[in-house]
Amino acid sequence: MESAVIIEAVRSPMGRARPDGALADLHPVQLLSQVLTGLVDRAGIDPGLVDDVIVGCVSQSSEQSGTVGRMAWLAAGYPEHVPSVTVERKCGSGQQAIQFAIQGVMAGQYDLVIAAGVESMSRVPMGSNRQGADIFGPGVNERYAPGLIPQGVAAELIATKWGLTRDDLDAFAVRSHRQAAAAVAAGQFDREIVSVTRPDGVVVERDETIRPGTTAEKIGTLATVFRTDEYEARFEGTQWATTAANSSQLTDGASAVLIASDRMAEKLGLRPRAAVRGMYACGDDPLMMLTAPIPATRKLLERTGLSVDDIDHFEVNEAFASVPLAWLRELGADPDRLNPRGGAIALGHPLGATGCRLFTSMLHALEDTGGRLGLQTVCEAGGMANALILERMDATN
Repeated sequence: MESAVIIEAVRSPMGRARPDGALADLHPVQLLSQVLTGLVDRAGIDPGLVDDVIVGCVSQSSEQSGTVGRMAWLAAGYPEHVPSVTVERKCGSGQQAIQFAIQGVMAGQYDLVIAAGVESMSRVPMGSNRQGADIFGPGVNERYAPGLIPQGVAAELIATKWGLTRDDLDAFAVRSHRQAAAAVAAGQFDREIVSVTRPDGVVVERDETIRPGTTAEKIGTLATVFRTDEYEARFEGTQWATTAANSSQLTDGASAVLIASDRMAEKLGLRPRAAVRGMYACGDDPLMMLTAPIPATRKLLERTGLSVDDIDHFEVNEAFASVPLAWLRELGADPDRLNPRGGAIALGHPLGATGCRLFTSMLHALEDTGGRLGLQTVCEAGGMANALILERMDATN
């Protein structure tokens, strides 16, 4: 079996998903194309040697419907013989792209492969590909009558089950912005970000989403957004504490990771920076929906023979504040190791790109701090989650 190693990982700045957002005027193909160019240039590889480009993207409609990775590769001017494929595992799509790429190397199908993710939530809004359709079908509707629920309502059920208060959720949101702002001030995102140029010639180099002035007092006045008479009657006793401020931001962004076989890395003189020690994906209760990172983490630790205390850095996607907080209570991890440079509440959640963004930030953080092991996990609609453990190569050599 081949060994897969991580050579390079980059991401775009994060732009707010709104008409005047920093990246809103940039077609998703052009956004991803510039990130792929940044990846190839930093790695110093011949793009013609790439075997495949695996891209996570959730809303595969409109401008993101044309096998977005293929179009981005061609837009970059790279060789036509390199193929691409789009994968979708909801919010874990980018992470699934990484896991598929690594599996391909291990199986001997790839020597050099790119895993990436992109989502322009300004131009292809979340849910626009559904067009009001019943996405569950009669079998699911019957099995889970009176029906599955929106993710935000699931976040409220999680907060209630784990006894998380509005103050808990808001405090975590404030922490996310504070940690991300501190990372910017210390230049900790500089190595991982590749600048992108908009059609008007403006170069975007920094995340637009971080709000350093966020305080519990400011966001404590916001109304909850998922409480309705229907759900209040159905889920009596729910506290309803989730707001726009303690949820992930809708964001435009892209990220990409270059993965090689050991043999190809040696042949090309590429420096392996890390390896993935273990991967896992699982399902959980589709009604609670966002709890699967808990069993995914437990199973992955069991498979790798590691404990929570062995992990130096955790990235648990901040889809809603209740998700990483419930994970933290169940796993008993050191809270200082959880999302130490902020998460999706501050940096945003460009659905298909998030898995690669988390991976990119975690790799750079491990290198900066001298950490050895990092674990990332992403909750996904339908009650699923991906989890992986990254091991920094310098820590094992």
